Amino acid sequence: MFEIVEKKILVDLPLGHHLHCMVCQIPSYLGLTDNSCDKCDSKHKWQQIKSIFHLIAAGEGNLKKCHFLAFPELTMPAEYIAEALDFIHQNFLPNTITILGLDHIPLSEYLAFLQQYPTDNAEVIESVLRDLDAGDIEEIPTNWGITAVKEHDGRLRVFAQAKSHPFVGEEHLDSQQDLYRGKVFPLFHCQPHCFNFMSLICLDYVYRDLYQSNITTIIDTANQLFFNSRQRLDLLLVMECNPKPEHQAFRDVVNGFYGEYLSYTPGVRDTITVFCNSSEETCCCEQKEDFSFGHSSVIIHKSHKMMPKKDPEYQADDFDGLPVFRLRFGTDTRLYYFNLPMFHELDPRTTRTPLKLHGIFQQTPNGWQRIENGKSVH
Repeated sequence: MFEIVEKKILVDLPLGHHLHCMVCQIPSYLGLTDNSCDKCDSKHKWQQIKSIFHLIAAGEGNLKKCHFLAFPELTMPAEYIAEALDFIHQNFLPNTITILGLDHIPLSEYLAFLQQYPTDNAEVIESVLRDLDAGDIEEIPTNWGITAVKEHDGRLRVFAQAKSHPFVGEEHLDSQQDLYRGKVFPLFHCQPHCFNFMSLICLDYVYRDLYQSNITTIIDTANQLFFNSRQRLDLLLVMECNPKPEHQAFRDVVNGFYGEYLSYTPGVRDTITVFCNSSEETCCCEQKEDFSFGHSSVIIHKSHKMMPKKDPEYQADDFDGLPVFRLRFGTDTRLYYFNLPMFHELDPRTTRTPLKLHGIFQQTPNGWQRIENGKSVH
């Protein structure tokens, strides 16, 4: 059962101005051990993530306006999570939200992490304890992610969630080796200025059946939010380590979510959907010729009426005829920095483009460098 719990966070976002998001399309380094994904080269991966942390902490130019920093599924080594959270607490600007996908750990270790932040994760702790009481599953692997929020007053809050829908590399005939199924997922309400967002881990986004699925639960909750308070779900962020990011299963959900005769309802019609995927350098389980990591993207409804465009680093299209506008990135290891549209409908009096790409960064021996006109700037 997919349960949504509402969490209020004190994040003072700018009033009357768009927000900024950085998607970190970096590789995941994972192996396949007994049909379970296992981490490898953790130190190198943490150094890469830390270099991005330093970029955001320095805040050169408009990077100081970064409100959302998103990493793919399975990229953050769990053994370095305490160091990562300490860095965020000590160095990031207030009002910064960091979404991290972590590698698999046993359920008992997941519970131990949750208990370090009992106030923020009370419902998740209760759910895990109930599951542990029902079976001998302490060592079952858990695919999880965290949302680390540095609030306006500098306080750090940490919210965790476990993936509920495994892919083939996370399932096993032996139930003790199967993936733990998360059941509780936060819906965040930023205050004092309203902005509502959620994050999901990869296949948690897709439909399970026609009658019950995670995404329909999210849509129903967003609609109820609209009818109760005239607020809506502003941002849905999906962390992926996905070798088939444009699979029909994902396209079908995008179509249903924004389709005018399906789920194009008040709570979600203005939602911005961001897919943060791993880059093509990903080493994950058994490689196959048709695997294609990358293609992180930003999707909004077609009412924004943005024009198609093609560039060596990205393209803008309608996702093969869907009622959406999609900013689709390439497969390389990149950092994509863009604004989240503030204007929910086209203003006929202006030609303002609601979604703008502020920068693309590539990794060099000297750190992350902005790309301009197809070349890095040193």
